[in-house]
Amino acid sequence: MRLIIALILGVTLVSLASSWSDVQDDKEALRRDLQYKAETFGESLASNAELYLASGDTGKLEQLVRRFSNRDHLLGIGIYDHDGSTLVMTRELGSLLSGAPEALSSALSHDRPETRFTRLRFRRVYLLAAPLHAPDKSIIGGIVIVYETGYIRTEIFRVWGRVFIRIAGQVLVIVAITLLIVRWSVAGPIARAAQWMKTLRTGRQVVQPPSKDLDFLLPLAREMAPLAESMQRARAAAEIEARLRNTNESLWTAQRLAEHVRSKLDGSSLFVVSNREPYVHNWQGNTITVTVPASGLVTAIEPILCACNGTWVAQGSGSADAETVDNHDRLQVPPDDPKYTLRRVWLSAAEEEGYYYGFANEGLWPLCHMAHTRPTFRASDWEFYNAVNERFADALVEEMAGERDPVVLIQDYHFALLPRMIKDRIPHARVAIFWHIPWPNPESFSICPWQRELLDGLLGADLIGFHVQAHCNNFLSTVDRVLEARVDWEHFSVKRNDHWSSVLPFPISVELTEDSSGLPLDHSFEEERSAIIGELGIDATFLGVGVDRVDYTKGIIERFQAVESFLERHPRYQGKFTFIQIGAPTRSNIPRYAEFQREVESEATRINDRFKRGKWRPIVFLNRQHSHKEVRRYYRAAHVCMVTSLHDGMNLVAKEYVAARSDDRGVLILSRFTGAARELRDALIVNPYDIQGTGQAIARALEMDVTEIVDRMRRMRKMVKEHNIYWWAASLIGELCELRLKR
Repeated sequence: MRLIIALILGVTLVSLASSWSDVQDDKEALRRDLQYKAETFGESLASNAELYLASGDTGKLEQLVRRFSNRDHLLGIGIYDHDGSTLVMTRELGSLLSGAPEALSSALSHDRPETRFTRLRFRRVYLLAAPLHAPDKSIIGGIVIVYETGYIRTEIFRVWGRVFIRIAGQVLVIVAITLLIVRWSVAGPIARAAQWMKTLRTGRQVVQPPSKDLDFLLPLAREMAPLAESMQRARAAAEIEARLRNTNESLWTAQRLAEHVRSKLDGSSLFVVSNREPYVHNWQGNTITVTVPASGLVTAIEPILCACNGTWVAQGSGSADAETVDNHDRLQVPPDDPKYTLRRVWLSAAEEEGYYYGFANEGLWPLCHMAHTRPTFRASDWEFYNAVNERFADALVEEMAGERDPVVLIQDYHFALLPRMIKDRIPHARVAIFWHIPWPNPESFSICPWQRELLDGLLGADLIGFHVQAHCNNFLSTVDRVLEARVDWEHFSVKRNDHWSSVLPFPISVELTEDSSGLPLDHSFEEERSAIIGELGIDATFLGVGVDRVDYTKGIIERFQAVESFLERHPRYQGKFTFIQIGAPTRSNIPRYAEFQREVESEATRINDRFKRGKWRPIVFLNRQHSHKEVRRYYRAAHVCMVTSLHDGMNLVAKEYVAARSDDRGVLILSRFTGAARELRDALIVNPYDIQGTGQAIARALEMDVTEIVDRMRRMRKMVKEHNIYWWAASLIGELCELRLKR
């Protein structure tokens, strides 16, 4: 053993000594290369800057700095007047320099360039400062160019890393050869026994060591063999128990969903595609923050991806998203306990404008919602829509490389072409798409110039999901009228090009959790209401609430007019009833949305001017983004929640309100044109176009007997609890897997 230690020390010292000189040479070469690059770039930049500075053209100076500010390792550029005052400077350099650097003062006073390796706010940099001259050679200013030198340090560490790896390799070879000779008969059996124990612990297929190894380790083997057998029996029993629990349990939870889908996937990998990503990274000052968008989709899908180590493909939209991914645009999430992969796809501003704001939201959105806003279809938007769908298809194919039976779940109308693209490239993939918005009748859909392409793209999926059966029927009717395909109305499926697509309803929902505040329910909800009234600075006895994006499909103006009608016909509620509309701004760069925002504000102002007195206002319009926690407070405080969409796929606000009312109070007024109206039948169902009828529903809600309120709310809560967001995900993915098994 002493001989081995001495040999290791000797080899290590000799290798370190021989490597020291090489590392220093590499370091000096990198520094010289940086100096040469900085001087060459500085001369080129200074000649242009002198022309613009002499003419006093600050705008051209700014353009010059911006044009050259993206070079490798360049931290920033600054141009100064002859007295050292700043004229133009890149943003990052401005955060590091509070004034003109000392090197610039020296360069101006000696009329020669100054260079130095230094630190700025603890960052290692190389700084070049040089004077700028007028045509008559007089000094008219100075230029400062700063390069990041951290990469030199990183490269030297990398070199040292290779040195240490080489030394470690030499040491390992020496140790391995020595131990192989001295202990050949011991190390092998111990290693194989250790591997056997590891497979027992992790639950993988157990491979028992050869009998000669067990003979050598006979005492240990006598204990390990019975332990292996008992662990296998215990694991089999636990799996059977989990399956039984999964079958008999009435309520769906994240854990049950994960177990259910894992068994359905049977070893296959799950790939989810959506436009919005589940985690967004943004710069906040000099730090990166991560946020989780309020989304039922994230709630439903994330437990599955965590359970099967799946992949979520989405557009990277955060300001710091690019800084948090690896070279393949991937990162592991959730951040605090990584269990699945997020693959980000990058879109240019033009692509996002054409694909998302253009074709998807100025074309498909109004087309499918039939809310009296004319769809706009542009050929350029269609081209971007095609290109972005192709981009996502490329990313998916790359992620699915080598997968035996991948399962793909595509979300929403942004990716109507994607199912066909995936199916053409990977025919053995199981593909589902869930369409989160309504599907119109064939006459309405025929407005779209590219209806055949959209339908053909969707029929690349094995399973096409909608919220309600009516949307499935509209889709099948559209296919029957537009395409050469066989529509099987009995089984709600379509055969096109020898491929069957099932078309089924899967009503999406929310998560319902019981109140865990520990406070008496009546006390807690009354306090919430009083606090909100105080924060808004109003006088009110009864509160109503609406929660929507400011979208022309949500019936917000009709809702305000219903409140006006209610106050006209029931004047005793004037001064007592206030309706709070939480309106999140959305798609404000689309002209129709900007115009609608102004219409909503104008209507709220008109009604308030007509009725308000003292501190009371009939309508409070809160036009900003609210967190889920903030919105839940308003749900808990409101006597009435109004969901009056003119046309909607499901509308989860209705279910969120029901889920929030753990006190079994509150009345839901619900548009008959929402998918939720098919399930929440104990709501007061209204026609939002009938302004007086909706106003009468407000009066009925406020005057309803408490017993009836409780009975209605309990039945709705039971429905939401039993058919929650986890049930939706289990039904959708389970049906997809079963479809493939049948075929």
